[in-house]
Amino acid sequence: MSIFQYSAVDNKGQTVKDRIEASGTDDAIAKIRSLGRFPTNIKEIHVRQKASETPTETAPTVKKRREITIAIGGVKSKELTTFTRQLSTLQDAGLPIVRGLKILASQMKKGLLKKTTLKVIEDVEGGNTLSGALAKHPRVFDKLYVNIVKAGEIGGALDIILQRLADFREKTERLVRKIISAMIYPTVVMVVAIGILIGLMIFIIPNFAKIFEELNLELPTPTRMLITFSTILKTQWMFIPAIPFGAFILYKILGKIKKTRLIIDKTKFKLPIFGAIINKSTVSRFSRTLATLTSSGVPILDALTNVKDATGNAAMAQAIQNIHDSIRGGESITKPLRASKICDEMVVNMVEVGEETGELDKMLTKVADNYDDEVDRAVEAMVSLIEPIMIVFLGGSVGFIVIAMFVPLIKLMQGIGGGG
Repeated sequence: MSIFQYSAVDNKGQTVKDRIEASGTDDAIAKIRSLGRFPTNIKEIHVRQKASETPTETAPTVKKRREITIAIGGVKSKELTTFTRQLSTLQDAGLPIVRGLKILASQMKKGLLKKTTLKVIEDVEGGNTLSGALAKHPRVFDKLYVNIVKAGEIGGALDIILQRLADFREKTERLVRKIISAMIYPTVVMVVAIGILIGLMIFIIPNFAKIFEELNLELPTPTRMLITFSTILKTQWMFIPAIPFGAFILYKILGKIKKTRLIIDKTKFKLPIFGAIINKSTVSRFSRTLATLTSSGVPILDALTNVKDATGNAAMAQAIQNIHDSIRGGESITKPLRASKICDEMVVNMVEVGEETGELDKMLTKVADNYDDEVDRAVEAMVSLIEPIMIVFLGGSVGFIVIAMFVPLIKLMQGIGGGG
């Protein structure tokens, strides 16, 4: 028989720390649960070693105390997803949470995630719950992440919850990657096209302007406009980078103001071409996040609060807040969701069926899967539409330049021919 030190959550939601004698980890978990407690951390303690751990388990801790890490930047989403997947695998294999974290920390490269993991290990060894330790590092683990882990601890199924969390993060990242990869080609083409036009304006048009000035020609309006724009571009070229930078700063400033942020985010849904993609990806993120939380055992009101912070869209966040208030007042989800006009009727009907049948998480997952497919198709349609738009834009711009420059020359040649 061995002595196990454990942390658990009782029926009142209070954290309890105690010791129990058992023949093994499974036996200890069974005995703890028989007391009406949900174990969140279990650590075997040999009687002769008191509260210390085995030498193999303390090795990563010793290494942590000697190393100095300087964290620059944040943690990449893919890195955190891999960490979550590996931790869920170790939990499924039956390893105590501290040992699993130490194994992962020993394999990590120096950086913010490793530094944070070592601090989490310290806190958990000190008797804190895993979710409580993660909550101390919001730069790495957001509220959504922490609350899902907390639900897994309370339910005693941390391995399953971590697996769901890893699946959720992987599907979200896959959707973002698809959108980014689809936008690379049109973005590169547009940048090259704009670069060519700027080159014509700065290096070619001024030469024509000198010729026209020397010949003292009367220039048509398009030619004068083009030469004026070329002159401004050549003399004030240093302000060209300032325009997009200034627009970005203005967007960020306006985004900090609640009312203007709401207007901007509502406008995003109405944009041509991009609006449908933004709308569908936002609804997909809302559905998948809420499904993950509710299926993990998070109460619906707490789940909605976390989803509101995770959508990244003020219009959707407002709709979620209305849903939250509606449920708190004893009403259903569907009425405020329909009133928001963000989700189409199909989504509202599926959510309504999920509410009535008690399978809201399954319905929300189906909505998310369906919308992910629709986002893929919308992105493909957008790319196929952007290509001809770019061709028309580039061809029209070059055509305008050619006409504006050669019309005066044609008139000059006609004048010379008529005078001859």
